[in-house]
Amino acid sequence: MRQILSIPSIYRLFTQLVGGAYRTQYLRDYVRPQNGERVLDIGCGPGDILAHMPEVDYCGLDLDPRYIEAAKKRFGTRGKFLCQRAGDVVCEQPGTFDLVMANGLIHHLCDEEASHTFAVARQLLKPNGRLVTFDNGYVPEQSRLARWIISRDRGQFVRTPEKYRSLAGAAFAKVECHIRHDLLRIPYTHVIMVCSSNAQAA
Repeated sequence: MRQILSIPSIYRLFTQLVGGAYRTQYLRDYVRPQNGERVLDIGCGPGDILAHMPEVDYCGLDLDPRYIEAAKKRFGTRGKFLCQRAGDVVCEQPGTFDLVMANGLIHHLCDEEASHTFAVARQLLKPNGRLVTFDNGYVPEQSRLARWIISRDRGQFVRTPEKYRSLAGAAFAKVECHIRHDLLRIPYTHVIMVCSSNAQAA
């Protein structure tokens, strides 16, 4: 299953089957994108979230060329899709994004890589910008089935909310952490963080 999900069409079908309207809820309740904002999506996959966003200046990054090719084919010029690292964007466009997203990314990264990603996101954002992350996580109150399903994820670094918050807090002054058990059609637990350096931004 882990290898199959690296195929863009299978990944898209799987998220449609288990996800329902989770992207709509996630965007509405936490990301809150606004028309005209500059948005960077780190680890964008096939870019499917763009279909649920307003008219934004969107740039998606992913290291898998298959995902990038699928995103370009689907969205054309509505967004820019690049097969490169976020650190490369810092050199070109520091402090120019209103919103950075890392959806389902951090649990694929070891602590060192995750810390670097948070630091890079901070460099990419405008002073009042925000980073929003969306990952699975382990919490005491989750069901055994949810814990088992999460343990089968491709990501090898699923963490507790406290650990995610600690990593983000090294780069951001304010980290809001939200736990959701109801975003998918299957038992699951998500840890959503809204991070900012300006206390009034998040």
